[in-house]
Amino acid sequence: MKQTASLIYRVVVATAIAALVAYAQYGLWQYFNRGAELIGSAQSIKGFAYTGFQRDQSPLAGTYPTAEQVGADMDLLATSADAIRTYGVRDIPATLTEAGERDLLVTAGAWISTDQTENEREVGALIDAARKMRHIERVIVGNEVLLRGDLELDELIVHLDRARKALKKPVSTAEPWHVWLKNPELVRHVDYITVHLLPYHEGIPVESALEYAFLRYDELARTFPNKRIVIGEIGWPSRGPTLASFDGATQAVASVENQARFIRELLAHPRTARLDYYLMEAIDQPWKVEVEGWAGAYWGLYNADREQKFALEGVVVRDPHWQKKASTAAALALLPMLLVAFFLSDWNVFGRIFLAGLIQACVSTLIIGISVPIDYYLNQRDLVGLTLLIAATVLTAAVLLSHGFEFGEVLFKRRWQRRFMPLPPHAPADQPFVSIHLACHNEPPEMVIATIDSLAKLNYQNFEVLILDNNTRDEAKWKPLEVRCAELGPRFRFFHLMDWPGFKAGALNYGLQVTDPRAEVVGVVDADYVVDPDWLAGLIPHFDKPDVAVVQAPQAHRDWETHPFRRMCNWEFDGFFRIGMHHRNERNALIQHGTMTLVRRLALEEVGGWSEWCICEDTELGLRLIEKGYDTRYVDHIYGRGLTPSDFAAIKSQRFRWAFGAMQILKHHIPQMLGKSRLNLAQRYHFLTGWFAWLGDALQLVFALASLAWTLGILLFPKAFGLPVTALALPVLAFMAFKAALGPILYRRTMDCPWRDILGASVLSVGLAHAIARGVFAGLWKKHGTFVVTPKGWKAKGALAFFGPIREELTLLSLLLGGIAAILWAHGTAQIETRLWVGILGLQCIPYLASIACQVAAYMPERGSPPPSKAGSATTPALQP
Repeated sequence: MKQTASLIYRVVVATAIAALVAYAQYGLWQYFNRGAELIGSAQSIKGFAYTGFQRDQSPLAGTYPTAEQVGADMDLLATSADAIRTYGVRDIPATLTEAGERDLLVTAGAWISTDQTENEREVGALIDAARKMRHIERVIVGNEVLLRGDLELDELIVHLDRARKALKKPVSTAEPWHVWLKNPELVRHVDYITVHLLPYHEGIPVESALEYAFLRYDELARTFPNKRIVIGEIGWPSRGPTLASFDGATQAVASVENQARFIRELLAHPRTARLDYYLMEAIDQPWKVEVEGWAGAYWGLYNADREQKFALEGVVVRDPHWQKKASTAAALALLPMLLVAFFLSDWNVFGRIFLAGLIQACVSTLIIGISVPIDYYLNQRDLVGLTLLIAATVLTAAVLLSHGFEFGEVLFKRRWQRRFMPLPPHAPADQPFVSIHLACHNEPPEMVIATIDSLAKLNYQNFEVLILDNNTRDEAKWKPLEVRCAELGPRFRFFHLMDWPGFKAGALNYGLQVTDPRAEVVGVVDADYVVDPDWLAGLIPHFDKPDVAVVQAPQAHRDWETHPFRRMCNWEFDGFFRIGMHHRNERNALIQHGTMTLVRRLALEEVGGWSEWCICEDTELGLRLIEKGYDTRYVDHIYGRGLTPSDFAAIKSQRFRWAFGAMQILKHHIPQMLGKSRLNLAQRYHFLTGWFAWLGDALQLVFALASLAWTLGILLFPKAFGLPVTALALPVLAFMAFKAALGPILYRRTMDCPWRDILGASVLSVGLAHAIARGVFAGLWKKHGTFVVTPKGWKAKGALAFFGPIREELTLLSLLLGGIAAILWAHGTAQIETRLWVGILGLQCIPYLASIACQVAAYMPERGSPPPSKAGSATTPALQP
């Protein structure tokens, strides 16, 4: 009964959490899409500027609407307007006929271009149609011909005079207001003035746009008082870039709300009833993106699917599809949120709400991306870009959720279920025999001897130490080790292996062959570690449990306090062992690292020893042991301290190797992670997502290169690359920024780390992103890697060597900064889209700026003197057992 009540309680709480988060996100959608109360008007529309291409049709591709499709458009427009204005005669000839059948008056246009032969034919066809069709009340020869520069004024006048001579109906041409003012000669060759009044293009804010349009109309009327004026185009786009005025003082924002406001104010204005005008335009024309930029497709009162964007009276909603999007996002996220809230009952309520909210945010962002084709007209290039961006969003969300899970578990979990401490030591007579293996290659002998001497002081009776020197050719480096082992007696054995295959794993496998037969446990120590005397005494008792195969102590460092770069390295490493290892240890999914580790010998031999095909043989071994069903334990007690990497080039090389090895492991073990194996669900999760952070770094590099490519497209082909990529890319970058903020918060909550060191560790982590990304791609592409020893300690460097380790980062940084400069030079800062894109490029610069900061820190001098040694101390997270 008690268990049933507890289960019901967990279900109720989980349901409440999931419902609360889903309701909250629905409320956010509602808030950001709240309706705008605008002036309304029941006045009918005088006329529409009309082009009849369907969503998937384009004159550029030679695909045209049928007579039936045009007839359906005329039926639609006849319900709200009395007339239409067309732009060509021969492209869609059915337009004139179908309009006449619906008693719509037509101002017919002839399209004039740079092709004089086509112009002659077009004007001839216009004259013939106007003579035959009574519902054509007037004609327009050419649309913005002078604005585009297709013809000179004299050439256009020839076509106008021809039409006026042949027709008794009024003849004009269409141009913006300033072109008419600039060319008074043109007015003498038309029967009326067709003017385009589009304040959006001049950067006029919608609040004053209509009065501005009337101002220009009146200016034209005063200048040419004897000419009738017809407004050939007047309107506002529902989507498009934000345009600034010529002086940069104002901005015009394209949106459904602003389009509704402009058109409603126009229809409600007292002057409008006395004007002859055509709304720009009847129906959205997606093909215009290619010739006018992406605003050109969105001037219609109806969208390309012939749906009215907004009513002419009542509340105007910013996104008419928001309810469907919000409901879909809530439905898709509900089950994952419910499961998280149910199974993580050992988290506090706030933590479960946090993770459920993160899930909901990721799903909502994905819905926004998937819904882009509903809101925008995309061509094939755009769809490819959108697909890649959605894929990037999915990967970024996966990275973010894995980080959020780790973040939540460390901060909100009430109690660790698997937290292991040092155990009371065995009596000398009961101690299992331990064989400690120290593999080295081309290391400074004094550093290795310090490690050997620390092992000689272990408070343990039954052990041996095998020093496995792997392919060191310089006798000055390996001979002193041999001498020191001889001085320490038969417990220390030295082996010099020349032309030995398999890198470090090959040397360790040789060590297994010569290990004392009594050995029950194999220990591995890096060549730069000074080991605490109680290492074996405190950890070996864990092997009393027969299923324990690995007992791992954390890596730690010494001699880092007095140098800025070594401080950065120490704290950056420390974060993993204070945070990530506890997270993985909770579900027996450790990342085994190759120092301060103890492995049951029988288990090691059972799985075939160390893998020589993998350059991260330690981590790969741990995974094989877990796949066999063995237990692995992490004891967060420092039993030894090594040296930090010597410089930024060294830690880059190390991190590249780790990332490369991780991808080797992932490729090799993916069948066990996804298919039949003894791995449980939690272990599969950790080993699949454990390297998500590095995959995120690889994604960041792809994003930077894609940003550069898109910038080049914006500069060279501004109309083709004018899609609002900023709106689509910002959620991805917001996720990246949120993920970056989680690390410092965890550091502050779980470790005694000053803010300056948190900043230093964060800078180093970000600065290594490029090296990690290269390692990820190399590991995915290549089969075999080369094991490179990470140099330890401080090395002197020449001035020219400064740029070598960061040459790729400097190149990418220069390209990004060059892209920023070029965008600003070409577009200025007036458009908000330009500023957003510059901001996006600026964010891409951060990892490369961080790498420069790391290199500078590596060259900085020592500061002060180190505090007393802390070897043997423990640092643990805030959670208590």
